[in-house]
Amino acid sequence: MRRSRIRRLACAAALALGAALLSPAAPSAAAAADPYQVLVFSKTAGFRHDSIPAGISAIQQLGAANDFTVTATEDAAAFTPQNLATYEAVVFLSTTGDVLNDSQQNALKGYVDGGGGFVGVHAAADTEYDWPEYEDLVGAWFQSHPAIQEARLTTEDHVHPATAHLDDTWTRTDEWYNYRSNPRGDVHVLQSLDESSYSGGEMAGDHPITWCHPQQDGRSFYTGLGHTIESFADPDFRQLLLGGIQYAAGAVEADCSSTGDPGPGGDSAEAEAYTSSSGVQAAPHAAASGGATLGYIDHGDWAGYASLDTAGATAFTATVSSAGAGGTIEVRAGSATGPLLGSVEVTPTGGWDTFTEVTTTLTAGTGPLFLRFTGGAGALFDVDRFALTRAPATEDGGSSDVHLFYYPWYGTPEGPAGSWRHWQQGGHTPPTSLGADLYPKLGPYDSGDIAGAVDQHMEWVNRSGAGVIVYSWWGQGSYEDGLAGDVMDAAARHGIEVAWHIEPYTGRTAASVVDDIAYLEGKFGDHPAFYRDAAHGDRNAYYVFESLRIQDWSALDAVKDTAIVLAQTTDTTKVAHFGGIYTYDGIAGATAPGWKQAGDYAKANGLVWAPSVAPGYIDDRAVPGNTTPTLGRADGASYDRQWNNALDPAIGGDPTWVSVTSFNEWHEGSSIEPAASDPPPGHGYETFEGAYGKTGAAAETAYLDRTAYWTDRFEQRRG
Repeated sequence: MRRSRIRRLACAAALALGAALLSPAAPSAAAAADPYQVLVFSKTAGFRHDSIPAGISAIQQLGAANDFTVTATEDAAAFTPQNLATYEAVVFLSTTGDVLNDSQQNALKGYVDGGGGFVGVHAAADTEYDWPEYEDLVGAWFQSHPAIQEARLTTEDHVHPATAHLDDTWTRTDEWYNYRSNPRGDVHVLQSLDESSYSGGEMAGDHPITWCHPQQDGRSFYTGLGHTIESFADPDFRQLLLGGIQYAAGAVEADCSSTGDPGPGGDSAEAEAYTSSSGVQAAPHAAASGGATLGYIDHGDWAGYASLDTAGATAFTATVSSAGAGGTIEVRAGSATGPLLGSVEVTPTGGWDTFTEVTTTLTAGTGPLFLRFTGGAGALFDVDRFALTRAPATEDGGSSDVHLFYYPWYGTPEGPAGSWRHWQQGGHTPPTSLGADLYPKLGPYDSGDIAGAVDQHMEWVNRSGAGVIVYSWWGQGSYEDGLAGDVMDAAARHGIEVAWHIEPYTGRTAASVVDDIAYLEGKFGDHPAFYRDAAHGDRNAYYVFESLRIQDWSALDAVKDTAIVLAQTTDTTKVAHFGGIYTYDGIAGATAPGWKQAGDYAKANGLVWAPSVAPGYIDDRAVPGNTTPTLGRADGASYDRQWNNALDPAIGGDPTWVSVTSFNEWHEGSSIEPAASDPPPGHGYETFEGAYGKTGAAAETAYLDRTAYWTDRFEQRRG
């Protein structure tokens, strides 16, 4: 019954869309084809909101005026496939706690996945914590809230029926939820909170509060508003609630495709999701992301995006089309006439559905993003999706719990090394032919070029969101030991700290490692970049590569109070005397073998657990004929899978730190350091082309930016 009704609504929507195309200045939504039923569920197993009766009454009144009937219940027995099939949408009205049993959960999931609608209001996010699929359904789980107070909301979508009636900003009083994760990467954000307008926001300035998203064949809508009784008498809130119910029920059509990933590594948005504008409108295009573009652009028009801050933005990339005159996109900060950060030309593409990508670098700015458009007479171009690439706003803001393995062993004849070091691995002849399947953006550099390559490295580490490098160290008096002080100086200039990777140098023993720890502490212990973990007694950190080569590590007992020494294994029978565990392996993270067991063991025994994630692994140029398996990057999917495994407590065992293999181990193809998009031809180098949808120069930093995204999610989950 539900699916046949949705097909009829789709026909109505198509007719309405045709009418809208004839009159683009008046966007419209398809009306319901016939009356329908909505189930309102308000069972609570935790805090009970006194606004629930007002909410039920408001939804009943909205239904009476808009051709749907409302059944209100707190009986979870209503959640059977047969009963749910009679409703077009189910509203969770400030439910709390565990309100459904397993069979009822399965019924709700099957109902929505099969084409039904879900609406969550306020404390619906404070529900069903033991049911992982519910987090996907509602969008995010509740974390905390400050006192009830006035705050300013930003409208991010002026087209969706829930928010089309709202101005660019809306000031109101409510209880403002913080969420355990930022849902922006998985949902379509309709409204966000301006955290500068109230006290107690804890989502790093990107704070979605109302959103929607497809759920397989069904639809989900959630709003964090609605704590107070007064909310349900507010006409603007009632219209928001009505639009959400109508969308979820399939009574109106709406674009609820994802609005892009949050985080310091980059911001992206549908261009038509502006929060203020002059002259422009959304234009439907089937070939565009989300089915629409920012269109009707003439000379002097502009669009503002209040939720996108230009601080730290280093580049702007947009997908555009033009069957018109073409022109220029000006990227400005603060207002449409604010400081010009950069501009990029848009040339005609031959059609409004023929898209291409344009990009430009940006100078430093501050304040909300504005795009201003210039050109000749008539329609200029359309803008589809765009992205800001950004560095962290401050140089000392990196996470001390994300550690990048860093290799200082490269050399050139012209540099301090005086000869080629490591680049020629596998019998290659630098500079055009390297023992690596990727070619560095900096070319084959010298690790002793502190003011050049190393300083650039620390800028990139900063951009990744990580706060610590794990320095590959090959013993006292080694080449890497000689460079350590200068590298630490560069790290300190950028707010980066340095931990140590004790490599299997000749003659390494447990006793020599203890001596190495005393040596490094004595030589660098007072250096501002010397990493100490404040959460673990200000101890410093030493990762021991291939620790299983040595059987007896009892000598480490002498340093357990001053140093965290990590074994490389998941075999918990091999970690006696160590202070932590890591994995390093750039392939294993794709399946996380033994991670849960190792993480649980570490937590139970007071050890640090630092599983290692990697974007990929391929070393056939560095080690010709090597039979070691490889792991393709899959345009970023491999890296995401490993990070997801690490951060899922059921798989990754709740890590203390996350270590990344690697920042710049080029021989193994595991680097997140930018790789050249135009490497020397004729050598078969791979590139980062296509990573996370980026191309050309924008792809070179894709893995730095994605690391920043995952670092942000890690920090949010740790709270």
